[in-house]
Amino acid sequence: MGLTIHYDLHAEPCPPGRARLLVEQLHQRALDLPFVEVGDIVECEGGDCDFHQCDEGDPDRWLLVQAMRLADTEMLPPTHLIAFSTWPAEGCEQANFGLAMYPLAEPGWCWASFCKTQYASNPNYEGIKNFLRAHITIVKLLDFAHELGILQAVNDESGFWKKRNARALVETVARWNEMMAGLVGQFKDLLGDNAVAEITNYPDFEHLEARGRDPNRHRPSE
Repeated sequence: MGLTIHYDLHAEPCPPGRARLLVEQLHQRALDLPFVEVGDIVECEGGDCDFHQCDEGDPDRWLLVQAMRLADTEMLPPTHLIAFSTWPAEGCEQANFGLAMYPLAEPGWCWASFCKTQYASNPNYEGIKNFLRAHITIVKLLDFAHELGILQAVNDESGFWKKRNARALVETVARWNEMMAGLVGQFKDLLGDNAVAEITNYPDFEHLEARGRDPNRHRPSE
């Protein structure tokens, strides 16, 4: 659990070369933004798109896991994938971007993914400054996807995608940190040290927990 930004990309039916060019343009923009790391473009077809064929330590495994798509009641890998991974900041999840084709899916190229950015706000990683860099950098790349005409939808749990208010973004992640610390504190009461969560790595976890358990404090609705 944690504050997350979700996004869908889509390109109309076109030859692989056109889809590849779109991903290359998105990749170049990512290289120009302050991501900590931007991986190379990965292109694969057929069985090579199935994450089950990867070793546990394969650096592309999570990208291929996120590329899985629900068709009826079954999760299926793409038949053709062109994508790349980024690492927005310390404490932040990997953010993957690309285009892929799927069996039994609507025509065209698409991508559905998400990135949990909340824990980039850990004070051990420069706190709010680091979080803002991570979240806003992802938004800037999605802005460019919109310019390319391949952005289909964004669901930003922080509200920043629509509001573009950095101050509100800071206030929102602070509330989420308190809420998560309060919830994890309750789990720790029940499970003891078996309750493991990223928020417990914050140096001010106990302070956040106390605020999160205060019934008079405002909680985010997400």
